Amino acid sequence: MPIQETKHIWRNGKMIPWAEATTHVLTHGLHYGTGVFEGMRAYDTKHKGVCVFRNREHVERLIYSARVYRIAIDFSVEELMKACRDIVRENDLSSAYIRPLAYLGYGEMGPASQNVDSVLDIAAFPWGAYLGDDGMKNGVDVAISSWRRMAPGTVPAGVKAAGNYLSSRLISMEAKDRGFAEGIGLAHDGTLSEGAGENMFIVRNGKIYTPPAASSILSGITRDTVIVLAGKLGFEIIEQALPRELLYGADEIFMTGTAAEVTPVRSVDKLTINDPSFPITRQIQNAFFGIFNGETEDEWGWLDPVA
Repeated sequence: MPIQETKHIWRNGKMIPWAEATTHVLTHGLHYGTGVFEGMRAYDTKHKGVCVFRNREHVERLIYSARVYRIAIDFSVEELMKACRDIVRENDLSSAYIRPLAYLGYGEMGPASQNVDSVLDIAAFPWGAYLGDDGMKNGVDVAISSWRRMAPGTVPAGVKAAGNYLSSRLISMEAKDRGFAEGIGLAHDGTLSEGAGENMFIVRNGKIYTPPAASSILSGITRDTVIVLAGKLGFEIIEQALPRELLYGADEIFMTGTAAEVTPVRSVDKLTINDPSFPITRQIQNAFFGIFNGETEDEWGWLDPVA
């Protein structure tokens, strides 16, 4: 999806013009994938104005990811939350995709390079439905990928690191080249893991199943949001290792993520789900988007007003 340029990018505490947010070709992060990032959204809510959704949780995960890879972030949670609000406001955006990125910069070559300075950028720009407006309404067609996700003890799958998304690129490209909207990766043991950039939920006999953290997933913040909302709606959520064939007998399937939000799946490997009206998915979709139109009470403090 093409990037829509805006006016400013926040870099290391300062607002700079978009075109000046450049980096050297020998930047460590380009050569070794030593970067961590977040994907966040700001919504134009009906009752609280423009708000960053789950700002604190995203910033806390960014700092955690950077800690694992020893990428220095010399800003507090509160300072980074403010920066995320500021970049939306300074770019005059009523809704936005927000991309904080911390990475090792220029100065040393070699995998460890423990004396390289880090850079922290935060960009914000308009971005619509990642899997398309039609997909949000009618569901998307997905396929199981031949590529497996990284096994525990190889690289930390629970960290939102740039290098992890090389796997996601392979999974997504393979699916798109075959005519599908997205691919589903399997864990190292052949059980279900996640989509290229989305967590996955399966509805069967009124219960909702989702793979656990041990299945090489990123425990997404939208995933957590859905688990909380589904519980409020009275649904049982079961986190366990799931076999591939469970997808083929699913009543419903949906995918979640900051970009994908809550998107239903209508078929897997060209086998349609049992209930294409998505009754449970629709309830969860309505509860999710209700946070932004005021129909779902934000009792968790997830909305962080920009103004």
